[in-house]
Amino acid sequence: MDDYDILKAKDIAGQNFRNGYNCSEAVLRAFRDKLKLELPDEALKMASGFGGGVGHAGCMCGALTGAIMVLGMLQGRIDSSQDREPVYASAHEFHQQFEQIFGATCCRVLNPHPFDTKEHLRNCLKITGKTAELLQTFIESRHLR
Repeated sequence: MDDYDILKAKDIAGQNFRNGYNCSEAVLRAFRDKLKLELPDEALKMASGFGGGVGHAGCMCGALTGAIMVLGMLQGRIDSSQDREPVYASAHEFHQQFEQIFGATCCRVLNPHPFDTKEHLRNCLKITGKTAELLQTFIESRHLR
C-alpha cells in the first residue's frame, strides 16, 4: 500500500473540512478530486444533507456516508440489470470496518459535543481525516482503482 496516497487522502479531506465543507462533502470531494472521478461540482451537492448525521439528526456519520458514495462511484451500477452485490458487499464491509475503528457509526455517539463548537469541529476533523485514510486503504486493498 502506498502510504503517501493514504496520507494525501487524509490531508485533502481534512483540508476540505477546514475550508467549510461538512464531513460528507469533504470526503466525497477529496476522492472525486484524488481519483479523478467523473462527478461534476453540481453533483457534489448531493452530499450536503448528510452532514450532522443526516441534517443534524445525529444518525449515520457524514464521513461514512461520503465514503459509501465514493464506493458507489467506483462500483455502483447505472442500469438495473447490473449486479448490485459488489457495491453492497463493499459498503457493508467498509461500514463494519468503520464501526470497528470508531466504536459506532452514529454521529451523536461519535461526537457528543454541541454542534459547531470548537470541540465538535476538532472531533469531526479527526473522524473525517481518519475515514478518508480508511477509505484509501480499503480502495487500494481491494484494487477498486
